[in-house]
Order: sequence, then C-alpha cells, then structure tokens
Amino acid sequence: MPPDPTAPTRIARTWPTTAAVPPFGIVVAIGLLCGVAGCLRLPALPPEWTLVVLLSLGLAGWWRLRRLRWLCAALVGLGLAGLHAAYALSVQLPHDWEQREVRVAGRVVQLPEHQDRRTTFSFRVDGGADQPTELQGRLLQLAWYDDFDGTPTGRDRLHAGQRWEFSVRLRAPRGLRNPGRFDSEKHALADRLTARGHVREQHGAVLLGPARGVDAWRERMSGRIADAVPSAASRFVRALALGDTRGLSDDDWLVLRANGLTHLIAISGFHVGLVAGFAALLASAVWWLLPALGRRWPRPVAMAVAGLAGALGYATVSGFALPTLRTVLMIAVVAGVRASRRSTSMFEALALAAIAILLFDPLAILGAGFWLSFFGVAWLLWCLPDTGRRPVRDLLSAQGVATVGLLPLGVALFGEASLAGPLANLVAVPWWSLVVVPLSLLGTLLDALQPGWGGWAWRLAAWCFELSWPLFERFSDSGLALWWLPEPRWFALPLAMLGAFWLLLPRGLPGRPLALMLWLPLLWPDRNLPSHGEAELQVLDVGQGMSILVRTARHALLYDMGPATPGYDAGARVVLPALRAAGVRRLDRAVASHGDSDHAGGFGAVVAAIPVGRAEAPDGAPVEGTQPCVAGTGWEWDGVAFRYLHPTPHFPYLGNEASCVLRVSTPHGSALLTGDIGKVIERGLVRRADEDRADAIRAEVVLVAHHGSGSASDPMFVEATGARHALVSNGHGNRFGHPRADVVSRWEDAGASVLTTAEGGALSVRLAPGGPRVETRRAAHPRLWDA
Repeated sequence: MPPDPTAPTRIARTWPTTAAVPPFGIVVAIGLLCGVAGCLRLPALPPEWTLVVLLSLGLAGWWRLRRLRWLCAALVGLGLAGLHAAYALSVQLPHDWEQREVRVAGRVVQLPEHQDRRTTFSFRVDGGADQPTELQGRLLQLAWYDDFDGTPTGRDRLHAGQRWEFSVRLRAPRGLRNPGRFDSEKHALADRLTARGHVREQHGAVLLGPARGVDAWRERMSGRIADAVPSAASRFVRALALGDTRGLSDDDWLVLRANGLTHLIAISGFHVGLVAGFAALLASAVWWLLPALGRRWPRPVAMAVAGLAGALGYATVSGFALPTLRTVLMIAVVAGVRASRRSTSMFEALALAAIAILLFDPLAILGAGFWLSFFGVAWLLWCLPDTGRRPVRDLLSAQGVATVGLLPLGVALFGEASLAGPLANLVAVPWWSLVVVPLSLLGTLLDALQPGWGGWAWRLAAWCFELSWPLFERFSDSGLALWWLPEPRWFALPLAMLGAFWLLLPRGLPGRPLALMLWLPLLWPDRNLPSHGEAELQVLDVGQGMSILVRTARHALLYDMGPATPGYDAGARVVLPALRAAGVRRLDRAVASHGDSDHAGGFGAVVAAIPVGRAEAPDGAPVEGTQPCVAGTGWEWDGVAFRYLHPTPHFPYLGNEASCVLRVSTPHGSALLTGDIGKVIERGLVRRADEDRADAIRAEVVLVAHHGSGSASDPMFVEATGARHALVSNGHGNRFGHPRADVVSRWEDAGASVLTTAEGGALSVRLAPGGPRVETRRAAHPRLWDA
C-alpha cells in the first residue's frame, strides 16, 4: 500500500564504514616524518631484528590498514631510519684500527680545499680485494700537511677526480661534544663517513691516474672563472656557478650569516628550483613558437621534463651535494605528477616529495636544509596561495612569511637570528637570483661549449654582485647584525612553531599578539645561572688543549681558549659557540694560563669577537694585550672568591712552569685550575700552603695539570688537594698518551673520581649547596651516534 503522507519522514543516516587515509598523502608524510625523527632522537638504537620487524609490519599495514596508514608510516620511518643509522655506524672505523697506518688507493671526490700548510679532501677507497677489508669502497676525510718547518710536500698536485695511493693514519670520525649546535659526529653519520685521518710519508704518495669526472671538470671550470674575473668577486661567481665555496673567507661567511644570506650564496635548493623554472619556461616558449609539437607531446609534460632535466644538469655541475639532490627529487616528484596529468594540489605534491626523500634517505633530516626547505615551502603555500598577480607585494609578503615562519627553526638549528635578514633578502633575493646567478650560469654554459666564450658573462656577474656587497658589509657592521641566542630547552621549538602558526593566521583573529608569548622560551631561555655564592665551571671539549668557562651569578671568566693549528682555531670553532650557547655576551676576565698554542691559540679569536674586561697571562708570556697574573692577588664576585696561587712575583717566564694557577672558592666547595705546571711547582704550592694555611690548595675539584702528563700530579700535591673530582682536558687518541694510566690511578687511589673530556665531552661542575655536582655532556645529552 502507498506510504502515508502524514507519517513522519525518517532520514537514513549513512555512516562511513572506513575513513581511508590516502597512501601518499599529507597525513602519511607527517607520520613517516614523526617515525624517522623519533628514531633519531633515541639515545641508542634498538636491536636490528626489532627494526626489521617494525619495518615489515609498517609496510604491510601501509597498504592494508587504510585507516591506520599514518601509524604504519610512522613504523616504517622508525624501522628504516634505524637500519640506515645502524649501517652508517657499522661502516665507521673499528676501535682496533685507531691510529693504525695503512696503505690505500682510491679517488679524490669533491673539491680539495687548499689552506696554509695543509689540504683537506674527501677520498673514496677502491673496492678491490687488494685494499684493506675494513676500508673497501669507504669514504675517508683526509688532510695532507706540509712539513713542520713549512717545507712543501707536494700537496699542491692534489686535484679532484685524481687516483692516488698513499699511506694514511686513521681514526674514527669522533668529534667534540660541547654546548652549541654543531655536531660533527651527526654530520659524519649523515655522510656515511668511515674515518678521518692524515697522509703519512707524503713524499711516498703515488699518483695513479689523472683527474677525471664531473668534479675534475668543476675544478677546471673554477680555475677558468678565477682567470677570467680579476676582481675579488670572482670567489662569489665560483660559488654561485659551481658550488665552489673554497674561496670564501671566514669574514665572508660572517657577513652572509649576519645578513641571513647563506642560503643564497652556495648552491642550494632555491637555485636548483630557479634553474628548473627557467628550463620549464624555455620549453614553454618553444612549444608556443612551434604549436605542432603539442600534438605529439603536451606542453605541460614538456615543461615538466625540461624542468627536471635542468635541475639534474645543475645538480651535476654543483657536485651532487645532498641539498641539491633533495631538491632534484622534489622536482622529479612534481614533474611526475604534472606528466601524469593528475589533479594534485601543491600541498599533496610537497607531501609526496617528503615521502620520497624520507624513503630514499631518512638520515636527510639530520641536516638543517631538509627542515628549512620543507617548512619554507609549506609556510608559503599556506599563507600565500594566490601569488603572481602583484609581484612587489608578493615579494614583501613572502619575505614576511619566511621571516616569521622560519625564525624559530633558524634559532633552534643555528643559535642565531639576523635582524638585518628581512631587509637584506629583499635586495639579495631578486638581484642575486634573477641577475647574478643567471649570468654566472650563462658564462659556465658558454665556456663549456667553447673555452673563452663565458668570460664576459662572468665578469658582468661579478660586477653586478659587487654593486650589492658593500651594502651587506655595512649591515653586518651595524647593530642589525647577528643576534646570538642561548641554547634553549627541548620544548622551546614546538612552542615557537605554534606561535608562528598563530601569528600567520588570517587577519582579524583576536589574540594574535599573544602568540609572541610562545616564543619566549626560545628567544629568552633560562640561562641556569648560579645563585649568589655558587659557581659553575664548564671544561670545554677542545681536543688536546684546554678552555674552561667559570660563571657566577653576574660574572664570567674564561680560563684558556683552546688550541689553534693551521686551518683550525678552537677559539672560533668551539669556545665562541659554547659562550654564546651559555648566553655569555661579555667576559669580565680572560686568563691565558701560559703562551702555548694548545692553551692560548684561540685567544685572538675570542677577544676579537666578544668584549673582555681584563685579560691576564704570566708576565713575559707571548700573549698580546694581557696583564700579569701574580700569586697572592685576587678578587670576589657574587660571593665567590678568586685567588692566584702561581706564579710568584718576579718568577721568570718558563712556559708550562709559569702557568697561572687559579683557585675558585665558594661556601660549597672549591676548584683549582692548574694549567700545565709540573711536579716541581706542585711541590712548591704544597710547601707554601703549609707556611700559609693548610687549606690554601685544598679543593673538591681539581683540573689535572698538563692534561694528565707523567710530568705532573706529584703524589704530595694529589694528597694535599683532597680532591673528590679530578678533571682532565685531553684529546681522544692523542699522540702523548694523556692521561697516563699511573696518573689516573694516583688520583683514584687518593679518593677522586677521574673524568676526561675525551670520553665525556664537555664537563660541567656546579659548586652549590650539597657539594660539587659533575656531569658530562655525552651523558646529559645522549645521542645514538655518540662515539
């Protein structure tokens, strides 16, 4: 019978039986990234069988569990990243190969860097059975030094693409662990580096084959640019055209960092994308001029293929660095989507590119470029979806979005922010990218076709670059330069990213200024300063040398500045980043214990970069701009007493034996900084202490003299200090064998625990209520790639 029209109508509800997640969508990309990042945040890797099981379960569920694909992708990321990391760690030099001298043959890869008295280069060992088993096909980072007297050893013959045979002494890619952002062990893991070392018996090195391959071509082309462009800007043309940054000095990099322009000067993903865009536009023009081509190959497909070809060509010219490879992979994904003529949003294409990169190399997230590239593109796509109609306004808007969106990442990754960056990028992005880079590449292309054709383009590129460079130099010298920020806590970055998201929400949303409160833990972190009457000592890991930061409630003292050798200055590479990570903007005192290069080598770099109230060293020490430290003098800061115990008045400068010995005393314990004094001076300190007062050299914490050498740590001195903690500043595997086993036993037998920077990284001591508290950097911040 027909339905009653007066009866109430029932609305059928259809509940979805599945909420399928696209297999290669945004949610899956986020899940995969979380899995990879979560694995690499672990302090140690799980067993390999566990990783294989997780990877297998994740792959199976990725296809079958449509509602839980994000979780399965996370399992895939966890397992895959763990296996990649396990392999990268397995190829590192075994412990029993440390300091072994071996004969190897292989090829020079990338461009060797020639410096004063040394050349550093990457070396790929041959894979043949005639090579040492542990090194077959492996990547080494080597140095070739001149003789100690400066006599050349033939290192100038070393060029990219050559095959050589020589003897090398190797060590595992162990790095220094300090407060600050740079972690060389992390980069060694990402690069699958097996060992670092140096060439031995340089005169016995044998050249096996001439320079060949792309790297050899790059080096020859770089030489042509240097010959064709007489101006100083030649170094920047080489960097932009070929990725050859060897000519850039530390001052150049400082100017670039101060202006936030490092992403533009070296070949980066931005430049690869620019070349791909030009290639795609060129293909579009050809198809427009010759419409008949569209019948065989649609214009969008041709543009996608041309863009990918341009990106591949530029990546080849630049040496296939990891940032360029990631960008090529992203462009390949986008080109594939365009060629398939499927409707895909830019966000989906970005997610697909991220999935491809993470599956190809999950360790890519260890580099800053991965995060800056993807987050930069994501911010622009979300905030500026309809760009292209008003170029000037679009450029200003893009710069504003990039500044706000990427500032938290920049601070977290590099510990710095450029206040001049937004303004500098407004000038550099269009001028360098649309004028200087195309001219540099045009010159390279022309010169590749016929040597000598590209000179005019290179010279014009250099002239255009020189028009803008003085502006950026003025910016770097002004108050708009770098803003260094202390090391934040782990939760500071997520809060700051949430604040950036809040700030970039559409206009009119109430409460947007409150988002700035979420940036405070990142931009103004707690410096964990000692309270009144307390002191903190950080024995920095500077290798075979010494540098100690002493902080009280409102003052800071630096005792020694680390070593300096040809091509390496610990003052600039280690000490300054550690000071900035601790939030130290000014040193009230800087003390060079004596003039040896392993203690005072970094003095010049430190005093040039940070204000110093008073600098001291032994009278007669070869350290300029210092006043003498004299036994009996002292001062007090914030309830903490400082007193010199050596050298005595009129003591001649005798190198190690004239070291400034400083005692730091608090109501909660004392520390004794001894430099490189020997047993004779130690016994003299004990004798004078007996004449003065018995506790004059007693200290709960003692920095073991002369890095644990057998010439120091006299038994009488060890007993007189009554130390509970004996700290040794030494380099891993140093050729002196410091600290000596009998010296370590002597301190331990006296009741002290012995900690070394070689094993624990930077050593932190807090003299506070309850007695001294000591921790090592490696134990406090464990990483799965820790040596």
